[in-house]
Amino acid sequence: MSYIIGTAGHIDHGKTSLIKALTGQDTDRLKEEKERGISIDLGFAHLDLPDGTQAGIVDVPGHERFIRNMLAGAHGMDLVLFTVAADDGVMPQTEEHLDIIHLLGVHLAIFVITKTDLVPPSRIKEVEEEIEILTAGTALEGSPIVPFSAVTGVDIDGLRNHVFSVLEDSGKAASRSYFRLPVDRVFALPGHGVIVTGTALSGEVRSGDRVRCLPGEQSFRVRSLQVHNQSVDSTGAGHRVALNLSGPDKSTIERGHVICHEKLTRISDRFDAHIEVRPATKNGIKNHQRVRVHLGTAERMGKIILLGSREVLAPKEPAYCQVSLSAPVLAMRGDRFIIRDETAQRTLGGGRIIHPWAQRHKRRESGLEARLEVLGREDSPALIENFLDESPEFVTPVTAVTQFLNLTEEDTQYRLDQTKGIVTFTSEGEKSYSTEQKWQNFRSRTLDSLAEFHRSHPLAPGMDMEELRGKLPFSVPTRLFRSLVDQLVGQKAIARDGNSLRLPEYTVQLKEEERSITDKIIASLGRNPLAPPELKEMEKEIGIGRAKLTEIVRVLERQGQLIRVSTDLYFLRESVDRVKTVLYKYLSEHQEINAATFRDVLSSSRKFTIALLEYFDREGVTIRIGDARRLKPSTTKKA
Repeated sequence: MSYIIGTAGHIDHGKTSLIKALTGQDTDRLKEEKERGISIDLGFAHLDLPDGTQAGIVDVPGHERFIRNMLAGAHGMDLVLFTVAADDGVMPQTEEHLDIIHLLGVHLAIFVITKTDLVPPSRIKEVEEEIEILTAGTALEGSPIVPFSAVTGVDIDGLRNHVFSVLEDSGKAASRSYFRLPVDRVFALPGHGVIVTGTALSGEVRSGDRVRCLPGEQSFRVRSLQVHNQSVDSTGAGHRVALNLSGPDKSTIERGHVICHEKLTRISDRFDAHIEVRPATKNGIKNHQRVRVHLGTAERMGKIILLGSREVLAPKEPAYCQVSLSAPVLAMRGDRFIIRDETAQRTLGGGRIIHPWAQRHKRRESGLEARLEVLGREDSPALIENFLDESPEFVTPVTAVTQFLNLTEEDTQYRLDQTKGIVTFTSEGEKSYSTEQKWQNFRSRTLDSLAEFHRSHPLAPGMDMEELRGKLPFSVPTRLFRSLVDQLVGQKAIARDGNSLRLPEYTVQLKEEERSITDKIIASLGRNPLAPPELKEMEKEIGIGRAKLTEIVRVLERQGQLIRVSTDLYFLRESVDRVKTVLYKYLSEHQEINAATFRDVLSSSRKFTIALLEYFDREGVTIRIGDARRLKPSTTKKA
């Protein structure tokens, strides 16, 4: 098992000296750190463990001006060595660092009282009491407290063994998710290309693997990798890792980005979370307050949106909220984050991500907190079902479910197969998932929409498929929508005529007034069968609006009483049939006919004969050759 040990504590409380005593390595690597005698940025070392492995060590700066650097290294810690100087005791950054470690969910700590050579034993007891008071009610309450002096080196072996014992008893579980490494350093090495370093939070990476940088969508190949300055073929969670990447010539990787497995693709600028306000935040956190959000090595400006009717979240109070970010990050369910005030002066609180791709919520959304409670519990049997129900899409691909669960695709597939209430759909060979509740919702919304359409459009044959798709409460891809429609047609729940959908029992029923108009339309068209009036002429003749006239004419067309020969020009069916018979007879005897001859044969005008000839061309009765028409070779007389 691999472990990461981190430091915490006020400036000049001996963090770097402690690590040097434990490992023999100086973590102050910058020239300015050497000159000023303080840590400014993250420092790194490793500790040899009794089983032959090595634990990575991240030494963080303690000065209040470098809290952002401290936060960039505080993620992924399995054990924190928390220093409190015997002469100073608990100081402001001691309190802030404790808040941060508590909020990040670190449960293992050893408090090291440093500089014990400067004080009498009674003072050490006082500092122990200060630490016990400080940690009361936090994740680090009851942690062991060890006196130490870097000057005398007293009992350094005992401290080292204490570290070994705590790690051995930690019960840390093996990672079951894809590789993620928040970048804390990036630089170019001549002849080698881009080098990134960070603490691997999960998964495994091998030399030769393709990896992705998020946000940014850049793809790289792992040319080589190192752990504690030693080249290795593979590594993963719990290691400090240096990756040599080959890829785009102009890489834009920077601290805050994440190098991850290619299957991780979704980033977030809005997530649901459970947060806690620390006691030192006297005014609490206000609804819509602007804050700085630290997640992994990333820092973003953001806004806290309190859910429900809250306007202020008081100190020590936990609650569900939504966090809106100024720019996206790779956020995973279960990740811990820290909230600081807008001016970066103090830590306000922090929390745990519940839903990394949350939708905007209504002010008093019914049942929201209960749903978030389910999404936040790893052991909830309804976890996947609730996630799919919350999705704005009707179906969700397995890749999105996998990233939400923070598991591998194989483990996700197993959980999907074991979860009740899940419905599987296959489109173009790819499986996607929804819930029985969503499927029933789709079915009922489809039937309700068709019923409403029939009520508001009584003369229409049915509703256009795309119009119906746009009225659904969730997004459904076109191909999948047509597949779902086919299922409903197969169940005889709806009927389909081309792209038109209707309820099976629906038929157009003309009212008495409309039947009267029908009679007038047929009479108008029959008055001069081979020279009928266009719609605009009938409009004036019958005295009704164009919209109503068009509706009724289309009903008669669907019923087969009328034939639309061209735009706004309709003939009675029997008139067209008679013309068709005449045309067949003439072409059977003369092989071809032109427009002028056809006009003379019908004793009609060019306007109508041209429209009829073009109609017969479209219907496949005739074929045009130059200015003449002939019977289409495959056409047989059906008079």
